[in-house]
Amino acid sequence: MKVRYIKPLGPRVLVRVVKLEDRSKAGLFLPQGAKEEHDDALYGEVVEVARAETDGEADLGENVSGVPLGAFVLFPKKAGTRVPWDEALRLLEVREVLATVEEVEPDELQ
Repeated sequence: MKVRYIKPLGPRVLVRVVKLEDRSKAGLFLPQGAKEEHDDALYGEVVEVARAETDGEADLGENVSGVPLGAFVLFPKKAGTRVPWDEALRLLEVREVLATVEEVEPDELQ
């Protein structure tokens, strides 16, 4: 069985959409898709970035996208190109990334 490896080109990143909790603020479970219908943006993790070409060395090349590999990001719901064989993956232009998100403990905010 072959494995597909996506190498973003130009100013692009590959993002895996992260499913958020299916509960309302009041603690009620929401039907699948109900929450996403009302969201303007999606949350995802950058799983691959555009890289500078190397001379065939083992090094993958320098990240030229400007978005850190492994970062959590927000992007518009309709942004990017869906990957046909994996519904959770989106190929995004860097300009479509609205923000990076850092998760910290509440006591770290002071």
